[in-house]
Amino acid sequence: MTTALPAAARPMAKLSLKWNMIEEPTLSVLEKFQLIADLGFDGVELDSPDTLTLGDIVAARDKTGLAIPGVINAAHWKFPLTDADPAVRQACVDASIKALDDAREYGADTVLLVPGVVNAQTSYKQAWERASAEIPKILAHAEKTGVKLAFENVWNDFLLSPLEAALFVDQFSHASAGWYFDVGNVLRYGRPTHWIEALGPRILKVDLKEYSWAKMHAEGPRAGFDAELGDGDCDWPAVNRALAEIGYSGWASVEVPGGDRKRLAEIKRRVDLIAAA
Repeated sequence: MTTALPAAARPMAKLSLKWNMIEEPTLSVLEKFQLIADLGFDGVELDSPDTLTLGDIVAARDKTGLAIPGVINAAHWKFPLTDADPAVRQACVDASIKALDDAREYGADTVLLVPGVVNAQTSYKQAWERASAEIPKILAHAEKTGVKLAFENVWNDFLLSPLEAALFVDQFSHASAGWYFDVGNVLRYGRPTHWIEALGPRILKVDLKEYSWAKMHAEGPRAGFDAELGDGDCDWPAVNRALAEIGYSGWASVEVPGGDRKRLAEIKRRVDLIAAA
């Protein structure tokens, strides 16, 4: 039997979700902010680039008291930082710089970046070398903005082990470089607690997803995500203990299929249970 951590020691001290999870198309930016504030979320993460207006976002943030803890570079799939074409890599650098500027305007302190993609056209070695050459350009701007760059593993076939991920961060020897740890993403080929132990203080933020090994084996790898928070194979009490052991106490952002008010309320109920596990 596991014992829940006391409230003061909870690593998932603040809870957020992703903007695109709010599926209420008739609501204004302010009304969407108010909706998730009313449901008890502490913040919301935005994409960059997006179609939102800075003034609307800042006004909604200030009126509701909802934080914007992080920004996601939404261009890193279209323009991989490890592409063979230098122009594509530069497009990712430019998008990352724009995301850092947006984050500063929003009051966010991290930008999530997938650092590269390994595929038939890009070898693992090439991905490492290209990402390692491009990221210092982004970190130079991150230092100017006061916003940190948080790398994430998103089934991009790159940085597949926690020790390798830690080494990747450390090679930059830069205070603005860290990791955005996604619990569900690593369950396909590892255990979240091992990643937390290896990454330690490099973890800047945490993403929350669930994963089912049974669904993965029966229906394929991506089917593993077809499990509600708390109903899969993630040992959430162990994750909380591992995060507490490395001294993490900060943001945890839900990244699951969203919906309307009723669906978001159910997600909040589930994530509260996870945070208290």
